[in-house]
Amino acid sequence: MDTDNHFYNDDNNNNHNNGAATVKMDSHVEMGSMEPKPAFEYEDQSLVGPDKHSLDEAPLRSLYSGGPGDCSPQTLRNTVVDSIKIVVFSAKINLLMPFGPLAIVVDKFSGHRGWVFLLSLLGIIPLAERLGYATEQLACYTGPTVGGLLNATFGNATELIISIYALRRGMIRVVQQSLLGSILSNMLLVLGCAFFAGGLVFSKREQVFNKATAAVSSGLLLMAVMGLLFPALLHSTRTELHFGKSELALSRFTSCIMLVAYACYLFFQLKSQQNLYVPVDQAENHAEEISDDEEEPEISKWESIIWLSILTAWISVLSEYLVNAIEGASVAMNIPVAFISVILLPIVGNAAEHAGAVMFAMKDKLDITLGVAIGSSTQISMFGIPFCVVVGWLMGCPMDLDFQLFETATLFITVLVVAFMLQEGTSNYFKGLMLILCYIIVAASFFVHRDPKAIRDKPQKPKL
Repeated sequence: MDTDNHFYNDDNNNNHNNGAATVKMDSHVEMGSMEPKPAFEYEDQSLVGPDKHSLDEAPLRSLYSGGPGDCSPQTLRNTVVDSIKIVVFSAKINLLMPFGPLAIVVDKFSGHRGWVFLLSLLGIIPLAERLGYATEQLACYTGPTVGGLLNATFGNATELIISIYALRRGMIRVVQQSLLGSILSNMLLVLGCAFFAGGLVFSKREQVFNKATAAVSSGLLLMAVMGLLFPALLHSTRTELHFGKSELALSRFTSCIMLVAYACYLFFQLKSQQNLYVPVDQAENHAEEISDDEEEPEISKWESIIWLSILTAWISVLSEYLVNAIEGASVAMNIPVAFISVILLPIVGNAAEHAGAVMFAMKDKLDITLGVAIGSSTQISMFGIPFCVVVGWLMGCPMDLDFQLFETATLFITVLVVAFMLQEGTSNYFKGLMLILCYIIVAASFFVHRDPKAIRDKPQKPKL
């Protein structure tokens, strides 16, 4: 008790200007700060994000998050600077942020579509990663149900924003192929790299994960394939009741069903069966593991909301330049639009997922890796694609689920390959290598693929 009082008095003397906030601090927090932390905890913090705030910074954060009566301009200014340091200057990937404004400058003064596309692509990568970070921070304050909805909405916000801008320009095939490419990238490249890296770190044994979660996600992906397959078959076999209309009507009806199915999946996962996927021998330790894995938020709730708004707006600006430069970049770099849409664009949106999945696999946390890679694919297939169909419906754009037989067959084979890889509940570096090689085959296929339907969707002649 003497140590506790001495520490509390020293803390009050050091922070006498922020007394109101300091009084609110619990004694167990102060005592906990004196206990030594294990080495792996510091290592985890350096990998997943910026360092946690020290106890000396706690009063400042408490003031901003609702301390009564202490809202001086100096405090608010310090809080803003502190927030910028955490969000903007804490991650090394943010070194790519200047490429975004540079893309706008190049577009205004030179108009070279190839450079505008490349610079916009690089500029969006750190924004997509920071958007995911801000979403995770906000989810800490909302609970699991609302947090799951936030992740469903903002987890693939970059792809959705790019898709909406492409829909406004009538580039339906770019939307379809970019969303398809995001699914393929997550399931083959991201998951493959994660299995490969984790297998190399743990080469003496196989890594294990929960098969039940993987089975449910595989079922949802097969349902998405079914939704894409029937419109494509109707179109290719010419068996529509009303040619050109039945296919679109079926796509819109199926999209609504898929959105309902995904909402039910969220409810099932977050509410009804929260502990369904916990093994029996680990059930008694489940609550303790959850409390150990949870991390304290690094920014306040309102900071998270403000950063979400800023990052979404900036991504929207760069997405417009990116979409406008796709066709010109295809001509300037002599690369098919299908390859740009299926391979290059998804790499931008999946940069954060890629790094996170590999990192967790190297820590032998494969369940989290599957949640990142397969969960993102499930979000896009059951939420992103139907959402774009509904948005196109509201905009008067005939966006449908006819992804053509080539793309639909590619997705179907990919889902089957990944499902077979996951059925045993184990992974190793050889499985990861096979998934990576499969993705290389898919990339090569789209590089030589010519999409005749894309020609009819071009709204205007590209500017070179």
